[in-house]
Amino acid sequence: MLQLRPNCECCNRDLPPETLEARICSFECTFCAECTDNHLQGICPNCSGELVRRPVRPAAKLLNNPASTERVFKSQGCACE
Repeated sequence: MLQLRPNCECCNRDLPPETLEARICSFECTFCAECTDNHLQGICPNCSGELVRRPVRPAAKLLNNPASTERVFKSQGCACE
């Protein structure tokens, strides 16, 4: 099950579970759409995987399967490799 991490690793922007602005790779590294499009060109800086829109978990399912509260933030921002 996807963790649904709560923030962008580059800019630390909040990404709530219902947002359409979250992007993930196959390792669940999480970024906002702005960082993905403007800085990362759709490629994860951690694993070189493709970044795609994160699916939205239905609100009713969040009750028993909550989103992660663990924040991952790279202090070097979108320049991380």
